[in-house]
Amino acid sequence: MRIAGWVLAAVVATAGVANAQDQQTLADIRQELTVLHVEIQRLKREFSTTGSPAPNLSGSSVLERVDAIEAELQRLTRQTEQLNQRVQNIVTDGTNRIGDLEFRLVELEGGDLSTIGETSTLGGETEVTAAAPATPSAPPVSDQGELAVGERADFDAASQALADGNFQAAAEQFASFETAYPGSPLAPEANLKRGQALVGLGETREAARAFLASFTGDSEGAFAPEALFELGSALGRLGQTDQACITLSEVGVRFPSSTSATSATQEMASLGCS
Repeated sequence: MRIAGWVLAAVVATAGVANAQDQQTLADIRQELTVLHVEIQRLKREFSTTGSPAPNLSGSSVLERVDAIEAELQRLTRQTEQLNQRVQNIVTDGTNRIGDLEFRLVELEGGDLSTIGETSTLGGETEVTAAAPATPSAPPVSDQGELAVGERADFDAASQALADGNFQAAAEQFASFETAYPGSPLAPEANLKRGQALVGLGETREAARAFLASFTGDSEGAFAPEALFELGSALGRLGQTDQACITLSEVGVRFPSSTSATSATQEMASLGCS
């Protein structure tokens, strides 16, 4: 489906030349990929031995040697758990960064954003599993639904500013939220609300970009129908009628039972979509 690609082209065409500070060149992205590659190589070296192991298991009696072995096992278990947590953190962060780079590469090259699939786990599922220690206390990968300290509070503060009609503060706070918490599970809703705040400020073009970010961030999530409808509506106000009609028609196709589908039908009628 080419809906995201058409929408992005319409927004960019309306925007003209984007600010340099908001875009990255292909060279910048390739440089980031090179840095990631170096980090992966450094991580691989963590699994290479540095010499023959020489644990101190001496003792004058059997009990002393057993105690020494137990202490050594505890030390190695702690180190294994620490290294496993480090590996999992690098895998999670690296996977998120690669997914973001893939999106920006397709965006810069004018490709079809709807063809971007789920980013494969950095290093592969098999390698990560093999690196995990065989102990029930091994820390799992952080759940996607978990929030960082202060994340919910910042989101709620921005939402309250929007509810109070303080659109400027809401737009700024949601933009800061996206920067402070990349990959947040609240990102689709945050982008949707940032777009609504920008609409309140009359910044329709930037609002369309925010709605697009919300939809592409989770095209099957709870906020996807509203984000897609708002995107189509914004395109209509920007004079991009053809793209607006295509986008609005997708709401009913993708989410036929949603309230946004009804709103999209009404908006299409007002735009004179055939």
